Amino acid sequence: MERKQFFYIILLLIVAAGSGLVGAVGGGAVVFQYMRSQPTPSAVAAVVKLAPTALPVAAATNAPALQPAARIVVSSIEIETAITRAVESVGPAVVTVLAKAADTRTRFGVASGGVSSGSGVIISSEGYVLTNNHVIEGAQSYSVVLANGQEIPATLIGADPYSDVAVVKLAGKVPATASFGNSDVLKPGETVIAIGSPLGDFKNTVTAGVISALGRSLDTGQGFLLENMIQTDAAINQGNSGGPLVNLAGQVIGINTLILRGGSSAGSVVEGLGFSIPSSTAQAVATQIIQKGAVVRPYLGIKFQSIDPQIARRYSLPAQWGVYVTQVDQGSPAAQAGIRQEDIIVQIGDFPLDEGRPYANALFNYKGGDTVQLTLYRGNERLTLKVTLRESSN
Repeated sequence: MERKQFFYIILLLIVAAGSGLVGAVGGGAVVFQYMRSQPTPSAVAAVVKLAPTALPVAAATNAPALQPAARIVVSSIEIETAITRAVESVGPAVVTVLAKAADTRTRFGVASGGVSSGSGVIISSEGYVLTNNHVIEGAQSYSVVLANGQEIPATLIGADPYSDVAVVKLAGKVPATASFGNSDVLKPGETVIAIGSPLGDFKNTVTAGVISALGRSLDTGQGFLLENMIQTDAAINQGNSGGPLVNLAGQVIGINTLILRGGSSAGSVVEGLGFSIPSSTAQAVATQIIQKGAVVRPYLGIKFQSIDPQIARRYSLPAQWGVYVTQVDQGSPAAQAGIRQEDIIVQIGDFPLDEGRPYANALFNYKGGDTVQLTLYRGNERLTLKVTLRESSN
């Protein structure tokens, strides 16, 4: 009997050890599931709670204790972020701008002028929509598509190619308006949001990034620079032009206008280079367009050819940078000041003309009515003339 009792005791010890091992494995599975369900910084987070049930009473004092069962309770919590709040605030005021070019008659019949698209943002309860000049340039008729998909006719109020800003007015009920923020207080690294209609099809697309740099100047290839631009790495694509760049307060701090993409001459890949017009510039230009139908700028009255070091070397000119006067408008401020054809203007007031300051940008530091001193070359002779500028909305 003693030998049988010894074997019974050994058997009970083996069973107890096996039960403990099974309990440990089960407990490990519950912990693993809990860790995978930890709250995450996404729009919806899963919260897992472990609710223990009552412990069953052991059938006998020498029976192994049962492990507590676990009940998993999962609830969904919507996390409202600053980005979603900003998008909810501005999104209804963002529109797609459609610009239809005039039809043309050919020997085969009438050819459609086609429709180009960009983005815009409603800035007033009167229905004024801010967009880019290059979005509406050359078009004959306009319309806007609201965030809800409704298309409404629009009329062009005015445009300014030098700032790439234009204003159209929608003919209908205004669903929402956006407010301007102060672009003068922006800092690199701030989070920003771009909203627009890339490719014209993906309406009210939202992308986010940061302010990469401030005060950038970009050559338009048309004899002037776009100055004081905001650089961002928020994804901007064709069709985003004219759409707002928004801060986390839901304020428009820029108007998206262009991107740099592709490869450089050195073989480097270019990515994440988007540029926006600061809201301080866009708002000032839009206000003039709404009030006057155009932007009033100083008028000198010349036609010219820009000069750079390569042209100066080729034609043995006395200045490396400046503008060669090809025509002087009759009765213009230039004519009254004694400027002649073939003069080379190298400085306007306090601003020398160079790679970073073309003629138009130097001239636009002044306004109609200002009297400024021009420095120029007539042949190899350096002269200074005083000219009183006039206002022009052209």
